[in-house]
Amino acid sequence: MATPRPPAGWPGLDGAAERRFALLVIGDAGIEVRASLPDVRFADLSADRLCYAPARALVAGTAVNLARCAAGYFRRVGVLAKIGDDGYTPVIRRELRRIGADDHLLVEAGAPNGVSVMLRDRPRGGGPGVRLLVVHDEPPGRRLTAPEVAAASAAIEDADVLVADGYSVLSPVSRAALDEAARIAASAGTRVAFDLVPHDVDARLPASDVLPALARADLVFSEAPTLARLLGRPAPSRADGVRALLPVLDREVPGRPLWLLRFGATSLERVLAYRRGRPPVEYATGYRDGVERAGFGDRLASCELYWWLSGG
Repeated sequence: MATPRPPAGWPGLDGAAERRFALLVIGDAGIEVRASLPDVRFADLSADRLCYAPARALVAGTAVNLARCAAGYFRRVGVLAKIGDDGYTPVIRRELRRIGADDHLLVEAGAPNGVSVMLRDRPRGGGPGVRLLVVHDEPPGRRLTAPEVAAASAAIEDADVLVADGYSVLSPVSRAALDEAARIAASAGTRVAFDLVPHDVDARLPASDVLPALARADLVFSEAPTLARLLGRPAPSRADGVRALLPVLDREVPGRPLWLLRFGATSLERVLAYRRGRPPVEYATGYRDGVERAGFGDRLASCELYWWLSGG
């Protein structure tokens, strides 16, 4: 599992010198509005406030965000997502073309595209600030079906790795679609990576709905506190607490996935990599004060996926 260099050292956070492998990501695709509020803290607000700050609208969602970063590492990147049918639909397709990702989008006739709003307030003491994320409550991705995934089986079979995330588990419909995707991948020898989000998934679903997705994965990304809470354990922030979680993973989750457990002051500074039967390896992610937080997790995941497929 271990290599002499951690992922942030090789291939690095800015892309790979040689693009290799094929990645297919299943997840959300939609429109997001982002803004950072340089002179406002949410905790200080007691009345309506007008703020002028840098704001932008972009094509985003878990699948698009990862694909955008993965395009700097992988020879081929594809996005399998269910989207709406409105004026944003051609915008989403155009963005996939721009980043060089294969379009495996499924359009739900008459449905609006999902829209999210992300606001980050002024940080306290040099931290990243508090993020408020408001997401369309029933985006099209929650209605991706198992037959629709089966119809896209060729794209899964042609990939070296299939990446999915926990937002697909939130709906029974898309959860069944994820089950079908994992089944197809296993039959084809395509590896499966799973990102355990949202970070409060433990408050949204019982562990029994989430653990099967972890058991089917060959690699799991997770903030260590999220995984610990899901398993009914105290949320760790230090390496010793994360290491204490490893026997629990061995007991609760079958198989031998590679766990990439993120932890630290903001659950992003360090990773403990662990696979059953092998000693854990700890490394720094490269995140520190002054590094742009938005999108860093997807940069890191793309880097780690390439590292893993290369023998890391």
